[in-house]
Amino acid sequence: MAERTDIHLVENRRQLSEFIRFPWKIYRADRYWVPPLIGEQKRLFTPEKNPFYGHAEVALFLAERVGETVGRIAAIVNRAHNEFYGDKTGFFGFFESIDDKDVSGRLFEAAGEWLRQKGMDCMRGPMNFSTNEACGLLVEGFDSSPVIMMTYNPAYYIRLVEGNGFYKAKDLLAFWLGTSQPIPERVLKIAQKVSQEHKVCLRTLNMKRFDEEVERIKLIYNQAWSRNWGFVPMSDEEFYQTAKDLKRIAVPELALLAEIEGEPAAFSVTIPDLNQALKKIDGRLDPISLVKLLWYSRKVTQLRLMLLGIRAGYRRRGIDSLLYTETFKAAKRLGYIGGEISWILEDNTLIIRGIETMGGRLYKRYRIYDKRL
Repeated sequence: MAERTDIHLVENRRQLSEFIRFPWKIYRADRYWVPPLIGEQKRLFTPEKNPFYGHAEVALFLAERVGETVGRIAAIVNRAHNEFYGDKTGFFGFFESIDDKDVSGRLFEAAGEWLRQKGMDCMRGPMNFSTNEACGLLVEGFDSSPVIMMTYNPAYYIRLVEGNGFYKAKDLLAFWLGTSQPIPERVLKIAQKVSQEHKVCLRTLNMKRFDEEVERIKLIYNQAWSRNWGFVPMSDEEFYQTAKDLKRIAVPELALLAEIEGEPAAFSVTIPDLNQALKKIDGRLDPISLVKLLWYSRKVTQLRLMLLGIRAGYRRRGIDSLLYTETFKAAKRLGYIGGEISWILEDNTLIIRGIETMGGRLYKRYRIYDKRL
């Protein structure tokens, strides 16, 4: 007789600790997994410390079998999303499970029922917590570790998700671009022409006037992403929290702002892939681990271009080529071997074409799923 799977709502600190630490059971033998910082995970699930909770409700569930945790999931109602789109979409995230359809089914059932009780008619995910954070199920590219702020999962998760009635909503793409190859001559010519003809002033962010720079970036961000599938407007608190988090790891030469006649037109942010260092400390940040993290952070060899946005009215001028080339030159000058450009919506043909022209190759694919409730 099959062992019974029980689902429990996380209601106390002990259960939250179990929720946070459960992935170590799934990935203990996986050489590509990058353990998250336990302290950072605790902050994510603390409403007083995470501004996302200002417009959202979150329920965490654990699956237990014979006294042992065998899975977890988060159910999320993001009011900012539903107000922006005028729909009733709920989300699931932070999904982890042993390779067992009953366990995964019970988890999805619990999350779906909670969302139905909140009035939702669709469940979408995985989202940890929204498209503004890590999202998507890895469906292609299991032969390397994820870069910073990207997800990772065993290949059998595809079967568990799709076997529970989920269907594809959208794919998110990740490209790899090495610095050993030269910048294509065509791209260099476009970048030079853009700089001269449109009088683009390209500069690095002024970290001494950080708050002012964040305001400029927020203006571009809200216009550049507002029509993208899955875009969710950030509250001011969320935007500034994200900016402060990125500031801690940013390399000034790789945070670029393009201005035309004094007006902010575009920006890009490329950050070191600290996952290379985080793999060495197993989620802990005690004094010894901190020393190890600082040591290995100096040995990071790759990057992630995580943000590139152009305001409406400044597109199709080749500004993206200028941002790509200057980022590429800076990355090579600083000694990085290359980096990931992610994530890109599968139907964003303009950006994809630009990346491929630079020599980028598609090497990972992530999928967002929907399920009617």
